[in-house]
Amino acid sequence: MNYENIRLEKGMYRVMGKSFTQVLEELDPSINYKGTPLEGMDAFQRQLKRFDIKVSGSGSDMVEKFFSTADSSALFPEYISRAVRQGIEENDVLSRIVATKTKINGLDYRTIETTTDTGLEEVEEGETIPTTTISTQENLIKLTKRGRMLEASYEAIRFQKLDLITITLKQIGSGIATSLLSDAVDVLIDGDGNDNTACTTYNTATAGTVTYGDLLNLWSNLSPYKLNCILASPEMMLKMLSLSEFRDAAAGLDFHATGRLITPFGAELISSSLIDDDELVGFDRRYALEMVQSGEVLVESDKLIDCQLERTAITIIAGFSKIFADAAAVLSKASQS
Repeated sequence: MNYENIRLEKGMYRVMGKSFTQVLEELDPSINYKGTPLEGMDAFQRQLKRFDIKVSGSGSDMVEKFFSTADSSALFPEYISRAVRQGIEENDVLSRIVATKTKINGLDYRTIETTTDTGLEEVEEGETIPTTTISTQENLIKLTKRGRMLEASYEAIRFQKLDLITITLKQIGSGIATSLLSDAVDVLIDGDGNDNTACTTYNTATAGTVTYGDLLNLWSNLSPYKLNCILASPEMMLKMLSLSEFRDAAAGLDFHATGRLITPFGAELISSSLIDDDELVGFDRRYALEMVQSGEVLVESDKLIDCQLERTAITIIAGFSKIFADAAAVLSKASQS
């Protein structure tokens, strides 16, 4: 089969706009393996099979297995990238709050804005039809590089099992996921620098407390958007869960079955220490936030292939923008003046 004869090299990591796996897929399309024992594997996984490298489980190989040949060593950076991405995915909250993800090949990006609401008014004969104008925002969206520096020598890890190294790399991915969520929360509340800072803030009826009526007020005032997601600090979450309305049988059954907390009016509750203790953010996740990402998880492939692991950077570049500023609002129980 073709996957056994592909020459692997450093240059496969430097193809503009394509990942290592995408380059491999062009050389060895997965569709060619339909109906074979290799169906379901992607091109990278077939290369692991080619060199008999097991990266997980009790029978996982040691790190040095990647460096048994010049070709197999070229797989090591992709292994690291995938392990980090797995850590990001296992700690993923962004997919539950982001309306859309935009991938770009660069660092400059302007999102769009609309000049009027989306309501449809009755138009009499001869009257001008109301216009919704779409234009680009004035300021660029800020993209931030997030990552960690991996410090290790080949000699120090060559005899370590790959499943143990994977756990370490997944922890790095978990840290990146938390940092990205922090950036998303900042933009959701304070805007992206394009005159869409700070969602409307509603104070609770009684300072220092939150009631079901306060939440209903937030739900009502978010219209015409839907309150389908709430980000709250652990402290605020405890206060909400103590409300009698959050203890109904249906909500309890859903929590026990899925582990997800749903409010009586249908919004998903997400606990995060990134939210201030005296606030919660309610929003319509279909319209509030856009994630902009430049490339995928990036590792310094040349150094890794050459067994020079000392101070190897693992990074991702991403940013966030507000799509519709009114699609999110803050409820605060801070002391009122």
